[in-house]
Amino acid sequence: MSLLYLSRADVEVLAVPIGEVIAAVEAGFRLKGLGQTQMPPKTAIHPRPTGTFLHAMPAYVGGEVDCAALKWVGGSDGNRARGLPTVSGLIVVNDPDTMLPVCVMDCTWITAMRTAAASAVAMKWLGPAAVAEVAVLGCGVQGRSHLLAMAALYPRIRCCRAWDPDAEALQAYLADMLPRVPFAAMPASAPEAAVRGADIIVTAGPMSRDPHPYVPLDWVKPGAMAVPVDYDAAWQPDALRAMDKLATDDHAQMEYYREQGYFTHTPPPYADLGEIVTGARPGRERPDERTMAMCLGVAINDCVSARLLYRRARDTGLGTNLPL
Repeated sequence: MSLLYLSRADVEVLAVPIGEVIAAVEAGFRLKGLGQTQMPPKTAIHPRPTGTFLHAMPAYVGGEVDCAALKWVGGSDGNRARGLPTVSGLIVVNDPDTMLPVCVMDCTWITAMRTAAASAVAMKWLGPAAVAEVAVLGCGVQGRSHLLAMAALYPRIRCCRAWDPDAEALQAYLADMLPRVPFAAMPASAPEAAVRGADIIVTAGPMSRDPHPYVPLDWVKPGAMAVPVDYDAAWQPDALRAMDKLATDDHAQMEYYREQGYFTHTPPPYADLGEIVTGARPGRERPDERTMAMCLGVAINDCVSARLLYRRARDTGLGTNLPL
């Protein structure tokens, strides 16, 4: 009758490699595709009229994972001015037999890494076979985690071209990432300079129900893959409609967001990653296909990642045991 508490510092000290998170997330998508997961759409509340959210994200992943978890995550656009993280929250892991909570952990690291891991799974199945140049537009948390994921997935990347409307954020990004990846990372003077010639393009700016997209199709070379972490905020309607394959992580969740006013110009996805990983729908079929994976962030990814961290912490004796 106790649970393990893992603070944000505890989670970061574990230093689980991004490659292990990618493998766990891919296993979760495979089980989703096999019908062995339970994942109702996010439940949202908005305590302030604009710029805030709280999401409850429950999931059960069966099979060899056999884990139940709930993420309670919130965000406030005003937190940067307060010196606080924009997104924060907790994950509760429960024993699927007794239903008792066994672990509570900070979700900041997991949210960053599991999002990039889902994109990496999409890249594995939909991306180019060889990746030499990548572009990152938006140099925040997701711009960082996605570059780490691409470095783990593609050992022959030569360079990353990064752009951000905030020049200081761009310089901080380059200073932070250069020692962490085995290839050159350089600033781009404008979005077009970053995107043209890139094999994979990650856009990781703010999300919006009323986007002002700036990336047209003619910047994107045949065979490239787009990874819009910011939903449809960066990509012009012609680019969205012209993708040979547009996938998502969960059909139901995309429809939920469509009802909330997002994705006005985004075509319905041809498949979700569970269908692709299990072979029910094809991944990339031709070298010249332009592909896009618009992953929205799903609770099974939090669940499998939290299980990975919980077991690592339990095995190493990290964390604080609290009585129930």
